[in-house]
Amino acid sequence: MDVEQLTELAASTADGDPLVGLSAVARLRAETERIEASLVRRARNKGAAWPQIAAALGVSKQAAHKKHAGRGLFGGRS
Repeated sequence: MDVEQLTELAASTADGDPLVGLSAVARLRAETERIEASLVRRARNKGAAWPQIAAALGVSKQAAHKKHAGRGLFGGRS
């Protein structure tokens, strides 16, 4: 999903129909999770330590590690 699509999706959270807004929130959440996982993988591949990643995410080292460590090739838990 490109930036323009994300922007349109974010704007649709303000739709007059709350069900449209909720659907947009769910899609944004899924896309944000995908982007976060990708960035964590990139950071780890470039040598970032879990405490650095956790600080960037605003969570504890344990929370970052639990969420992102052990992800397989396709992003699922291994």
